[in-house]
Amino acid sequence: MVQSEFSQLCGDLRARWPSLLHICIHHRLGWVKVGEASVVVAISSPHRHDGQQAVQLCVSRLKASVPIWKKEVYDTQEVSWKENAECRWSQSSGSASETKKC
Repeated sequence: MVQSEFSQLCGDLRARWPSLLHICIHHRLGWVKVGEASVVVAISSPHRHDGQQAVQLCVSRLKASVPIWKKEVYDTQEVSWKENAECRWSQSSGSASETKKC
């Protein structure tokens, strides 16, 4: 499911900015310490402005449409599963690490 969402996202970015050369999205799997990066987006384009805008949209759309959940483990060993609050299906929004090179 995540791979198909990544592919759709890459297609949408290419449709909006046809000059994009390469898109790489990497989302970490497993343990990620607080403060460490969990996602990396790299986009190359002939014009810096297009690449920067594409990265911003990519991260926003990734958080809103890709079904990524995280398991938080606290100092007390209490565990909680969290979904992205930005997701359209998120309970908190009022509605319901893989790498992809496109």
